[in-house]
Amino acid sequence: MKILVAIKQVPERDAPVRIGASGKWIEEADLQFALNEPDAYALEEALQLKDKHGGEVVAVSAGPERVGSTLREALAKGADRAIHIVCDDLGERDALGVARLLAGAIKPEDPDLVLTGLQSEDLGHGQTGVIVAELLGLPHATLILHVEKTETGIKAKREMEEGWFQFIETSTPAVLTMQSGGNKLRYATLMGIKRAKTKEMRQIAAAELGADATPTAVLESIVLPQKKKSTQMLSGSPKEAAAALVEKLKAEARVL
Repeated sequence: MKILVAIKQVPERDAPVRIGASGKWIEEADLQFALNEPDAYALEEALQLKDKHGGEVVAVSAGPERVGSTLREALAKGADRAIHIVCDDLGERDALGVARLLAGAIKPEDPDLVLTGLQSEDLGHGQTGVIVAELLGLPHATLILHVEKTETGIKAKREMEEGWFQFIETSTPAVLTMQSGGNKLRYATLMGIKRAKTKEMRQIAAAELGADATPTAVLESIVLPQKKKSTQMLSGSPKEAAAALVEKLKAEARVL
């Protein structure tokens, strides 16, 4: 079973965020980067399928040279090889533009299964994996927690609303976007880190894929949330003040 896992390198969760001079993205010069968490769960699911059924896991990611460190992490955890789409203008591409790059690299591999994270932690569009499926002409499903191989394809567990789950079956090849929390993430072992240095990581220039970089959606600007503080004094008896407080928590704060 050949599984392609699309992963993304994103700023670390606790990294201090400053808006860049252009006002259209954050300042990346002093940031530390890490593997996007939903993609880590997609990688883990692929590795567990490989452990059970054999085959090959290939990690693919697009971005500048620094993305190589995240692909090496995937190799250290157990991926067999990696594909790095070298793209210095990834931040200027919308979900469709990124999906075109990934689809262009994935299609020649002819995988049995393509896994991606549900969404990225930096932009959170939740669209790239679904668009990749459409570009490849493959069936897809989202919010997947677990995947099982069957005689005719795969069976997947989907997370629904209010604690409900759905089980679906589909033929392969297919594209699935994985939800976080479906399994326990593994750590890269010392032996895995050593082996990663000898594993193949092929680089492809974005221009070689012929993907149209013209965005259909343009990010005009970003702003930090405005912090506001206000104090309200509630008059009346304790009973009246309590009733007014409950009403404000319901109508204004919407926490009740």
